[in-house]
Amino acid sequence: MKILLLGSGGREHAFAWKIRQSPLCERLFIAPGNAGTAALGENVPLNPNDFEAIGKFVREKEIGMAVVGPEEPLVLGIYDYFKNTPGLEQVRLIGPSKTGAQLEGSKAFAKRFMMERGIPTAAYAEFTADSLAEGLDYLARQQPPIVLKADGLAAGKGVLICRSVQEAQTEFRAMLGGKFGQASARVVVEEFLDGIEFSVFAITDGNTYKILPVAKDYKRIGEGDTGLNTGGMGAISPVPFADGELMARVESRIIAPTIRGLREIGAPYLGFVFFGLIRVGKEPYVIEYNCRMGDPETEAVFPRLQNDLVELMMALDDGNLSSIAIQEDPRAAATVILVSGGYPGDYEKGKAITGLDEVEGSIVFHAGSKLENGRMLTNGGRVIALTSYGENFRQALALSLRNAGKIQYEGKYYRRDIGFDL
Repeated sequence: MKILLLGSGGREHAFAWKIRQSPLCERLFIAPGNAGTAALGENVPLNPNDFEAIGKFVREKEIGMAVVGPEEPLVLGIYDYFKNTPGLEQVRLIGPSKTGAQLEGSKAFAKRFMMERGIPTAAYAEFTADSLAEGLDYLARQQPPIVLKADGLAAGKGVLICRSVQEAQTEFRAMLGGKFGQASARVVVEEFLDGIEFSVFAITDGNTYKILPVAKDYKRIGEGDTGLNTGGMGAISPVPFADGELMARVESRIIAPTIRGLREIGAPYLGFVFFGLIRVGKEPYVIEYNCRMGDPETEAVFPRLQNDLVELMMALDDGNLSSIAIQEDPRAAATVILVSGGYPGDYEKGKAITGLDEVEGSIVFHAGSKLENGRMLTNGGRVIALTSYGENFRQALALSLRNAGKIQYEGKYYRRDIGFDL
């Protein structure tokens, strides 16, 4: 089967790496891809949000499966476009419908969805510019820290944890005033939950689901989880505290009612669900949903997934997902992200990358890189992801860190404390 993979980050490189291991993949195209995916298939200069151009390419190349990596095309409705366009409706589109993708596309939608089904999550209220005064008054009555979330997509940076009412009110005004563009035209104010976070992933056909290896990512730029939020600075899998008892609660109280709820609202969902969770005491709560795999968690999860990924994704359409058992590598995996100087703020691109050929024992996933005139150059905030195996995550992390020291480019930065809180 010919497969088209949409996206260009480290997650997509991990998808490409896993897809190419399947004998079911005849040929792989990545749109637009990066310097790493170019070694696994053919990069094609298509914008994942240009549905018409993608549809034309799919018809011309006789693509049998289209896998959507990033959230934006899903939220914009690429699933619905394929299913309602002659010549595309038979293509296996891996991703939810536009309605299903609202779990990530709208924080307010997700909170209402959870509240209606008794899925454990933080208490909340939502406001727009029309209810600014009401929102400021609401904030004045809250106990810090206070969580503010842009309702729409904000590239993983639309969540603020404010340590005082004054800070919350200032940021609240800024968000409704356009700090995150249209994404913060509506702001969700949430109760702060004090606990430890982890990431659970499920693949589902909308009826049946299978739980993939559990991971934990680290979003803050600074060691000790300090500084600004990023798209993710590293991840580990499995998570030591995610034992059988906790995961039984996660499945019965969160995963099962979520999949059932999607069915109840008539939202077709053939793809991945990310459950961003927090353990408070012994209880799991939902912080957020994503309608796709996470990044950088995918770079730690897929290396531990021993199943044929293409076979798993085909099962979504074929109706035999329930017959497949998920197989996990017993080893731990640890991912370290190398980023550009200045990230997640302003940073420069085009810095020469050296030392990749010196990496030993780790998997190299490219996130923001490009090949130009035979030179490997930085091309994003997150540049390289290094994933290693070990008997435990600390052993795996030590190998990733050793190899991180071998790669060089101007402004290179990475966290050395991934897993510090475990």
